[in-house]
Amino acid sequence: MSSAHVSQPDLPPPHVLREYALIADGERGALIGPRGDIVWLCCPRWDSGALFSSLIGGSGHYTVSPRGRFVWGGYYEEGTLIWRNRWITESGIVECREALAFPGDPRRAVLLRQITAVEGAADLTVHLEPHADFGCSGPGGVRRDQDGVWNGRSGALRWRWTGAATARPRHHARHVTGLIMDLHLNPGACHDLVLELSEEPLAEKPDPSRAWSATKNAWRREVPTLGNNLAPGDSRHAYTVLRGLTSSTGGTVGAATTSLPERAEAGRNYDYRYVWIRDQCYAGQAVAAAGPHPLLDDAVRFVSARLHQDGPRMAPAYTVTGAPVPDQSTLGLSGYPGGYDRIGNWVNRQFQLDVFGEALLLFAAAHGHGRLGAEGWRAAEIAADAIARRRQEPDAGIWELDNRAWTHSRLSCAAGLRSLAQAAPAERARTWRDLADSLVAETAATSTHPSGRWQRSPQDPGLDAALLLPPLRGALPANDPRTLRTLQAYTQELTHDHYAYRFRHDERPLEEAEGAFLLCGYVMALAEHQQGNQMEALRWFERNRAACGPPGLYTEEYDIGQRQLRGNLPQAFVHALMLEAATRLTAAPLAVPEL
Repeated sequence: MSSAHVSQPDLPPPHVLREYALIADGERGALIGPRGDIVWLCCPRWDSGALFSSLIGGSGHYTVSPRGRFVWGGYYEEGTLIWRNRWITESGIVECREALAFPGDPRRAVLLRQITAVEGAADLTVHLEPHADFGCSGPGGVRRDQDGVWNGRSGALRWRWTGAATARPRHHARHVTGLIMDLHLNPGACHDLVLELSEEPLAEKPDPSRAWSATKNAWRREVPTLGNNLAPGDSRHAYTVLRGLTSSTGGTVGAATTSLPERAEAGRNYDYRYVWIRDQCYAGQAVAAAGPHPLLDDAVRFVSARLHQDGPRMAPAYTVTGAPVPDQSTLGLSGYPGGYDRIGNWVNRQFQLDVFGEALLLFAAAHGHGRLGAEGWRAAEIAADAIARRRQEPDAGIWELDNRAWTHSRLSCAAGLRSLAQAAPAERARTWRDLADSLVAETAATSTHPSGRWQRSPQDPGLDAALLLPPLRGALPANDPRTLRTLQAYTQELTHDHYAYRFRHDERPLEEAEGAFLLCGYVMALAEHQQGNQMEALRWFERNRAACGPPGLYTEEYDIGQRQLRGNLPQAFVHALMLEAATRLTAAPLAVPEL
């Protein structure tokens, strides 16, 4: 069955973002609400159409929920993205263990759900409504075989549902919209549900017990123990989230979702299901701070491949397969309340100079652990050459605004050149240092504010959180007067109560223009730490570490008035900077050599 958008009653109502948990296998991810409602899953890949899209007004979902009144809680099994929804009902306690079989197969998703009556009997209702292509393609060819296993198709996806032999078809307007099942469990009983999804014929059915065991063991292998750390548990969770967002190609998507609003009806709703080169480099540098862990190699592999592929024309973002990001379009859905229904992203038409500097910083971090091979060094040469060629071109900058000679972009390139020059052969090192000196001098001539601090661009005298990053990365010393004056002015003008904002949009109070930017809060922690202000660094770290919901996931922004998450979920670069700050704040500040 296929139509423009399948109409369907009784969709799960949306929840505030802080209540959603993520399960992911590297190739795709699902959001689960407190009623056991999986309302978001793109398949087979992150940037594919969504099979479950009721999060943004589509018609697909997969819900396992207790009947009657209950209160909700939940937690991740340590070092995994195995989530346990936990409900206290009027008759007992019931849990639903949730996971995507890990590590993920790019061609086939296996969604595991295990329901247990922990205390007392449990009565639940299970709905499966597979509507592919953001709700355009409802279930077709639905049939139950002699073993009680349901099979069907939705768009290009084939699906098979095991453990639901007593389910019955659900109809709307004479069409099958999905399946519904009443489930009763005696005290202590356990019931497995397995949903398989693929564009190819499905192979042998997985054994639930083996699939759960393999998934748990794979997470144990993939996620390191991060002991020497300010917040070991939360840092390990941040690493786990980053691993869940990282494909077998090495690419880490910016977030699992699209169009979740940063500000209600403000138009700032974007599709983040792609790999931003800058964010990938942030993740790699954060992991490198913690040790030579596999996500560092993944970041180097993906960024190196894009440099070899596109050279000085490397785009700011790609799909996880290295393909171009599609143009932005709309779906005709109502969107998450306050948001829109956009897919694709206009970043595909931008030039962002700083990504070449961030690539060099990533490669330098990898070299510090002996993890930069010949391909990586060749990619570094491509990045450095791109900076030399394109340094005079205006770019969209870190915040993807209008094209200008953004100060942050040029200083980030200088930081990358200086950092890797320390490990390069003498002649190349001299060339890169000279180029870095030239970039800093040219930028100082055009973008030093009369007060002695850095300003955003030659045309914009304003402050910007991004200007705190280059000194942290070695573009210039921590004790450079411009570093000190920029930090002081930024703290006075663009922070409040240890929350940080990117820049001033207009004359409104900061918190009315946008939410506090959590990445900037962690950057402030690092900046204060670099200056030796450890108590302030800890205050910044702890304030921003708390800006999450029960599943410990961060979005891009945080509404300090309502204490709510804003933007796509989970935002990879926030988890990356949280991990980096937690690691670096345990040690003495990095010594940046005098220039």
